[in-house]
Amino acid sequence: MATVVFWDENEMKRESAFPTILAIGDSWFWYPFPGGSLLNYLGDIVRPRPHIILAKGMNGAEAFDYVDGKYAGFVREALRLYGSGLDAVFISGGGNDFAGFNDLRPLLKGDCSKETTAAGCFADGPTGPQAFFDHVDNYYRRLIGVIYTRTGPDCKIIMHTYDYAIPSGVGVFGENSWLRPALDNAGVPRSLQQRCIEHLIDTFAERLFAIALTDPQHLFVVDSRRALVSGDWANELHPKPSGFRKIADQKWKPVLAQARLI
Repeated sequence: MATVVFWDENEMKRESAFPTILAIGDSWFWYPFPGGSLLNYLGDIVRPRPHIILAKGMNGAEAFDYVDGKYAGFVREALRLYGSGLDAVFISGGGNDFAGFNDLRPLLKGDCSKETTAAGCFADGPTGPQAFFDHVDNYYRRLIGVIYTRTGPDCKIIMHTYDYAIPSGVGVFGENSWLRPALDNAGVPRSLQQRCIEHLIDTFAERLFAIALTDPQHLFVVDSRRALVSGDWANELHPKPSGFRKIADQKWKPVLAQARLI
């Protein structure tokens, strides 16, 4: 069966294929381990249409990277070359912006050991989550603006919320994890750590839905929160293959149908 998802543009060209969907994303689109990423399972869903997906970005990408950072040039060039023929652009970004000690720790208060609520663990003002997500919101809106200038009037843009990552301390191959070290360093009680991550994901989701309201005919949000249970996660940030498939089938497929992409 013909290839649907290309992470290598040269391979796509060798097969004389042209993308109908551009997937701009982080490790949820690029996860390299057996079973693949979310895109593998989205490819299965859009295959009958038929669609061809070209991926841009990389593991660890942040929203900034697609607009002003290391992948901005690749994104703009892909839109220049293929934008007029695209039916959709998928965006996966924002999760890495607060995943990692140096990203998450500044959002938390200096000492959260006596806090009794998740919201109380976060800093206020310019170092807090609201100001932080102002920046993420800005990069999303700018990226969408770039997409608008290079695509046709019927192109749909699909964003997603991730799911409630579990600060379990489990990384990849025994390496440091992305969430628990910062929470522990700030003294966040273990009983509040999961809720702290949920607070961040919820705040991010609110921003995406607000963006989508500005153009509901073209902007869609896949709300993939509450799709997974603890056994669906491979590590703190990434589902197992079965988890990615569950999110694709249960959360993405209805939105893709609503957007008339399948």
